[in-house]
Amino acid sequence: VGIKLPTVEVRFENLTVCAKCLVGGRALPTLRNSAWNFLETLLDMVGLSLTKRTELAILKDVSGIVKPSRMMLLLGPPGSGKSTLLLALAGRLDKGLKVTGSTTYNGHPLEEFVPQKISAYISQNDLHVGAMTVRETLDFSARCQGVGGRYELLSEVVRREKDAGIFPEAEVDLFMKATAITGLQSSLQTDYALKVLGLDLCADTIIGDEMFRGISGGQKKRVTTGEIIVGPKTTLFMDNISTGLDSSTTYQIVKCLQQFCCHMDATILMSLLQPAPETYELFDDIILLSEGQIVYQGPREHALEFFRNCGFRCPERKGAADFLQEVTSMKDQEQYWADRTIPYRYISVKEFADMYKRFHGGTRLSIELCGPNDKLTSHKASLVLSKYSVPKMEIFKACFDKEWLLLKRNSFIYIFKTVQIILVAFVVSTVFFRTQMHQRNEEDANLYLGALFFGLITNMFNGMAELPFTLARLPAFFKERDLLLYPPWAFSLPSLLLGIPISLLESAVWVVVTYYGIGFAPEASRFFRQFLILFLVHQMSSSLFRFLAGLCRTMTVANSGGALSLFFITMFGGFIIPKDSIPKWWIWGYWCSPVLYAQNSLVLNEMLDPRWNKHGAVISEERLAKQQGTGSDKITEGQEPQFPASRAKKGSSKHFSSKDGENTVDIQMDGMNRRSTKPETNSTDLEGQNNVVPKRGMILPFKPLAMSFYNVNYFVDMSPFVFASSVNYEIMRFQEMKGQGVTEDRLQLLYDVTGAFRPGVLTALMGVSGAGKTTLMDVLAGRKTGGYIEGDIRISGFLKKQQTFARISGYCEQNDIHSPQVTVRESLIYSAFLRLPKEIDSSTKITFVDEVMELVELDSLRDGLVGLPGVTGLSTEQRKRLMIAVELVANPSIIFMDEPISGLDARAAAIVMRTIRNTVDTGRTVVCTIHQPSIDIFESFDELLLMKRGGQVIYAGPLGQNSQKVVEYFEAIPGVPKIRYKYNPATWMLEVSSTTSELRQGIDFAEQYKKSTLYKMNKTLVKELSVPACGAKDLYFATQYSQSFFGQFKSCLWKQRWSYWRSPDYNGIRILTTTIAGLMFGSVFWKLGGKLESQNGGFGIIGSARWHGQFTDSLSHSLETSLS
Repeated sequence: VGIKLPTVEVRFENLTVCAKCLVGGRALPTLRNSAWNFLETLLDMVGLSLTKRTELAILKDVSGIVKPSRMMLLLGPPGSGKSTLLLALAGRLDKGLKVTGSTTYNGHPLEEFVPQKISAYISQNDLHVGAMTVRETLDFSARCQGVGGRYELLSEVVRREKDAGIFPEAEVDLFMKATAITGLQSSLQTDYALKVLGLDLCADTIIGDEMFRGISGGQKKRVTTGEIIVGPKTTLFMDNISTGLDSSTTYQIVKCLQQFCCHMDATILMSLLQPAPETYELFDDIILLSEGQIVYQGPREHALEFFRNCGFRCPERKGAADFLQEVTSMKDQEQYWADRTIPYRYISVKEFADMYKRFHGGTRLSIELCGPNDKLTSHKASLVLSKYSVPKMEIFKACFDKEWLLLKRNSFIYIFKTVQIILVAFVVSTVFFRTQMHQRNEEDANLYLGALFFGLITNMFNGMAELPFTLARLPAFFKERDLLLYPPWAFSLPSLLLGIPISLLESAVWVVVTYYGIGFAPEASRFFRQFLILFLVHQMSSSLFRFLAGLCRTMTVANSGGALSLFFITMFGGFIIPKDSIPKWWIWGYWCSPVLYAQNSLVLNEMLDPRWNKHGAVISEERLAKQQGTGSDKITEGQEPQFPASRAKKGSSKHFSSKDGENTVDIQMDGMNRRSTKPETNSTDLEGQNNVVPKRGMILPFKPLAMSFYNVNYFVDMSPFVFASSVNYEIMRFQEMKGQGVTEDRLQLLYDVTGAFRPGVLTALMGVSGAGKTTLMDVLAGRKTGGYIEGDIRISGFLKKQQTFARISGYCEQNDIHSPQVTVRESLIYSAFLRLPKEIDSSTKITFVDEVMELVELDSLRDGLVGLPGVTGLSTEQRKRLMIAVELVANPSIIFMDEPISGLDARAAAIVMRTIRNTVDTGRTVVCTIHQPSIDIFESFDELLLMKRGGQVIYAGPLGQNSQKVVEYFEAIPGVPKIRYKYNPATWMLEVSSTTSELRQGIDFAEQYKKSTLYKMNKTLVKELSVPACGAKDLYFATQYSQSFFGQFKSCLWKQRWSYWRSPDYNGIRILTTTIAGLMFGSVFWKLGGKLESQNGGFGIIGSARWHGQFTDSLSHSLETSLS
């Protein structure tokens, strides 16, 4: 009907982004450097600078245009500035960076509108709420983003169709009307996104996190993309959205985005790590970024022409995207030199950039940048000026529904807390049982005060559960806040409201169990007053810890902040020190402590009961005043509200006995007699002799072993009653198959899998998502702790025994989990000294570690700190190689690797594959699962085991030269289309064997394989390998572990020494917290310990000091990374 959709053209001119940072030794995260950096930060605030930071340019004077309706691919090696460019164009750069140049949308600078409502940066980090399902996550994002201009567009379309007498297609009309309705809890747009992204089968499965198994990593990546495309935004900056996806799935997603870009006139700039040739050809334009400079920007078909003009040619069986990322590298450039008659000369990135400016594409781009970019031509709906496009009430409803959903999903935790409170309340009721509680004198009153104070502290500590809950949700909250899905109050207010019933329940349980059991005042009014006070205390505590979680943002800092806060409010609560003894400079803390008001209210509620005024229960005010050391001879009528404080002083001496005080002194004396040792002068045996000269070859021999397996099946029992928090991958597969009509309650994940892995042969384990690749590896490696395994698994002819197999095998996880505070060499030493036999001497182990570092090309990084992923230390590719090296130093014969090149660009993946090939060449048996290999990487394998969805093998055999044997096998099956010229065999193989292709062609590839000659040859091979060689002996180890208990303890102690020293955040926070607490403690109890009239003051002071130390230690969080 002639309606022009709003479009956005993004221009960036002379864009430069710089960061000031420390380099060299000052950048290492040691305690000394952190303290010095903190001091310099404080001095910088007042204009003093002691150290000049180095300014590093991330982007260097880059210019370009991202046009609507043309999908653009952003390529570049790691560290080239891709993410920084995407963030800059989306208006999401960190405020601490120095930015020059301009970025405009349709001629408008970013300051004239709200860029977050027009564009979206889709991060490469998958930040989600693990307890929500895929559908719930997308529905929540759709509700918060609203429908944008869809309603106005629909109204205009309906008006024009009516005027023109046009009757729209029913399906199109229904879709447009359904997606233009706001406020729906579940929208048609969500169903459409689920179908496009291939998430419809796992739509009702929880996403999962570190604690609960949910969907796969590739599916999480698709959920990250789906959160954005369910909204009305049409300007997308997508950062490495294909990580963890197989090449076929990546192609399908990019194909759908291409259609979305074309039909909706969207503006899309997307970076990919290893795009397959067919995926690469879906893009219209290319930006090649290297060392912060644009080497090429223009149509995709002219990219190779530009580099041919520069003297470089892409090989026949090399993907164009891989070639573009490697041709600017100093290490890889020479192999692409076209004219061998002319001596090769390295061409720098700066020279490439200058050449492109003279290229016809660069000249055309310069002319376009100099051309007009009039604001008046911009569509009125292209830019948004309002921060939130959904009414506040709708946002609140969406966030409230989400909080209510999470409350139900985490109901087990709240039930457990309630049961815990019941048990503690029962114990307290029996300790302070009413038959032992009298109302005769102040000693009896102190018992009641102790019971009241314990109940107060217990209810206050119950709120600490909000600390880890809130911290776990902060990453997703910050992402959603930056996307302007909702304001911060919409996140916190539902939590506060839904926390009220929980506080009511927990407080009610405590009061019901303890009140009449202990024998408090029997009046109903006093019962309900105590309940109300404890309810308010619980609410205060929950709100306090939610606030601390949002303020501190890390578990280490939040725990320390929580300890300090509780120490403060409890110290000034009136129980530890009475008001009259508090120094004048701290009296404000007394009035600020919520514990004070709660305790006063509880005590007054009890002590004003008439039963305390009966004969025999009168307390001598003069004697009480002298015992408490208040400095006055009697308590006046106006001082009645101070009664609980004076009683509390007495109660504290009861709580901290003289025995406690003696223990505190003993601990301090132990610390004084203990001598410290310097790690630099007293090295342990773990370090060995550093002057050992490595020998040629591997110093430690190993026995090459083959693994054969015949008719392996794997089942899991599935219960229809499963808590949402315990959903794992097997349950997800069960749900998928239920959706396909399978009614059995016992799920079979592997079906008659037969094959063999041999020494010196590199085997690729491939298949679409859900095919069972990782499940098969886990079964063969003995990592499955549940379910039922059937079949015959043998190691060089002998039946596999897990106790011995674990000693001769290694397993490289997909997630690179390392200790961040140790160096590369120290990580390998630690693994070697724990896993190599104790009969091997230390010097030999050290030599073997050096040999492994050389094998995996880590010798140049031997003293580099491992660091945290994406934050400090090693890059992703280097961490992958370190993971392989950690397993190699155990000298295994068989190694399993799960996605060793996932998340890497083409060059980094080539380095890792070279490392794997070096490992195979030593004679070891290596098996790798792999998702989206390029042609080079795929053909670097020797054999392939291909599985289809459902855990069935459809090919097992050699690849052949240029993948010829695999291609010939599948092309020989009737109905399978021939592979196109220069097409990636791995992608073609996954496409033709997919479930959709099987249904379309009527072929069961598993049955075809079992009828083939290849299957019979594999059965013969397995039969041969299932018989032990003549004279061979089965594996045997005298002990379960390689090292004795003392050897394990010594190795762990050696690593922990370095981990603690190189944890400045943990140590710094503890030192700061302890210093603040010590200054507070000393100033509050200034000279009180020496006053003779204070009968119990000394015990109270010593006990309080001990209490702070134990409480601070209980909140330590230093073992989090070590446990992972």
